[in-house]
Amino acid sequence: MAQAPHIDGKEDRRWLTIGGPILFLLLWSAGFPIAKTGLHYAAPLTFLSIRFALSVGVLLAVCAIRRPQWPRNARAWLHLGVVGFLVQVMYFGLSYLSMTAGIATSVLALIVSLQPILVGVLAPKFVGERIGIRRWIGLTLGLAGAGGVIVARGPLHADSLGPVLLAVGALIGITGAMLYEKRLGTAQDPITSNLVQYSVGFVFCAPMALAFEHTKVQWTPTFIATLAYLVIGNSLIAITLLLAMTRAGKVSQVASLFFFIPPAAAVLSWFFLGEVLPAAAWWAMGVAVLGVAIATWSPRK
Repeated sequence: MAQAPHIDGKEDRRWLTIGGPILFLLLWSAGFPIAKTGLHYAAPLTFLSIRFALSVGVLLAVCAIRRPQWPRNARAWLHLGVVGFLVQVMYFGLSYLSMTAGIATSVLALIVSLQPILVGVLAPKFVGERIGIRRWIGLTLGLAGAGGVIVARGPLHADSLGPVLLAVGALIGITGAMLYEKRLGTAQDPITSNLVQYSVGFVFCAPMALAFEHTKVQWTPTFIATLAYLVIGNSLIAITLLLAMTRAGKVSQVASLFFFIPPAAAVLSWFFLGEVLPAAAWWAMGVAVLGVAIATWSPRK
């Protein structure tokens, strides 16, 4: 059998630096309006359990064909399980619960966009990464711009404190996953890595769905299309990109990509759901882009 062409490490890292962030941003941002659509047809934990089960099924089929390398020891298995819990159960699970509990999507996007600030504050302690004044300026501008986009779409409010606390829990989950992956994560085959993590998500979410939710699902064409996108686009491609970019670059720079998500989600919500983006939001979006550029810029040696 002919071997696949060798990809130089520098070329691989260059692709992650340029193409990876763009693809990740589009896939991840589209998850907001698409998930909101899917939640009309199924309860949140039921929705996630189906999504995780389909992801595991697809990955098992790929494993049977490709026969990838599995984690070598118990410690590697544990690391994958922890990241899977933080991302799949905490971030996705609590985000879906928050939306179902009544929080506006714009409020959720704004809370999650605080993640780069948390990473910037915690990175020096947990991963030994120095955060300079230039990056703090960029992160501040990015947060202000992202918040401006969301505020321009309408007043921010939540029906109760509960949905807000769920959103904060989701923020803690994705922040913890990035810091943990950078400090303790090791390179694994993306197929087996995702298989372990989505299995963890299913093991936690499915019993809670059976215990606390009505599991009736409306299997409409829209719901099936929503599931297909979330399984392939979010569950398989976007998460793999996020973890690969985290290992390849500085965690605070990767985290600053999340500043793009609220404005990008606003544009995609207009496209998919017909939600209008006010003119003032485009100015705020420019501030967010400038902030991310400042935070992630690195001079050539």
